[in-house]
Amino acid sequence: MIKLIASDIDGTLIKDSTPDLYPEMVQAVRRLKEKGIIFCAASGRQYESVRNVFREVADDIAYIVENGAHIRYQGKDISITPMKREHIEGILTMLRPYYGSCETITSTPGGSLVESDNQEFIDLITYGYHNSFRRVQDVLSEDAQIIKVAVYRKGSIRSLGESTFIPAWKDKVKACMAGEEWVDFMDASVDKGNALRFLQQYLGIGREETMAFGDNNNDIGMMLAAGESYAVESAVEEVKRAAGRICPDYSRKGVYETIKNLL
Repeated sequence: MIKLIASDIDGTLIKDSTPDLYPEMVQAVRRLKEKGIIFCAASGRQYESVRNVFREVADDIAYIVENGAHIRYQGKDISITPMKREHIEGILTMLRPYYGSCETITSTPGGSLVESDNQEFIDLITYGYHNSFRRVQDVLSEDAQIIKVAVYRKGSIRSLGESTFIPAWKDKVKACMAGEEWVDFMDASVDKGNALRFLQQYLGIGREETMAFGDNNNDIGMMLAAGESYAVESAVEEVKRAAGRICPDYSRKGVYETIKNLL
């Protein structure tokens, strides 16, 4: 009996950086609640962005956001994992020379801090992701509890991320691809899989009672933490190997179709 369903959003449930959930999925979440099954949105996005995607059922679901650095349920934070100051400083020192071709966004539990003056990027996080954010001159001068640093490159950041950014920090923090255009940095303990296990324990739900969906490297831990796991057809190979099964991608509403069959 499945009691908890966790799904990544971008590239798994909907197209990357889009703000809206299709109506069938909204109805599926409502039916899951009626049957006592908890749906959890598990994303690298911030809480406000994810809540906007699920705005019609926002109070009916659990949230694993910022790749697991921030977990919310029933209107309250149940887990927050901040980054170490020296790691934040080092990562931003590495990323700032790439400003112009890359942009950064630094997350706190209450919203994000952005150093960029790139209007196209500002529009993306405003109207694409619907982020709550504040523009600042220097993130490091702010008195903020930072839980994630993310770097964005339009089109793809994968080659730069996998060759340079991730290797430079993989032994100090959790550094991973979070979609084709994003690399995320969090505390070393942060992982969607660890967050899902925390939520399972919090709710009293077992691994064998959990279903999960994903497509990118930051979803691998979640695949392993669920008794029944699905990689969408468009997922990277590492996720497909970690998942127990394959389902159609977001363009064919694979998550919805799988949940519909369960219901």
